[in-house]
Amino acid sequence: MSDEPRTMSDTPVSTIRDLPREECDALLAKNHVGRIAFSYRDHVDIEPISFVFDDGWLYGRTGMGTKLRTLAHNRWVAFETDEINAMTEWRSVVVKGALYLLEPDGAHAETYARAVEVLRSLNPLAFGAQDPTPERTVVFRIHADQVTGRSLGTHR
Repeated sequence: MSDEPRTMSDTPVSTIRDLPREECDALLAKNHVGRIAFSYRDHVDIEPISFVFDDGWLYGRTGMGTKLRTLAHNRWVAFETDEINAMTEWRSVVVKGALYLLEPDGAHAETYARAVEVLRSLNPLAFGAQDPTPERTVVFRIHADQVTGRSLGTHR
């Protein structure tokens, strides 16, 4: 270790930067837990969800409940996922778009089948006899209409 005093140029500086779309997509593809925010009238809610990002879409599943009743009135949502290594070292992506409920029958059967395939890439037991969350019967996807990301990191 040197006995010389440290200078300002030796001190790490935290810098916030915008992430390009490619880095946002990579962060979405790498992570599988985030938060979905939705609103109805004067009520806003946010809940954690597991997800898979594929070809510009976030895929997930949920159970029946308040969230679905709210989304039936307003399908526009915001979604966020993060990677946090330290208080001064993180990356975050926010997706805004419309949530679409997918049905196994009818006009969207092919999209539903694709969603199940994508979700099984995260959990191969999903939708089978050994499914660890069988109550999550509702499949959805969110189109990544707007994607923004930021990071905080240090450099010298």
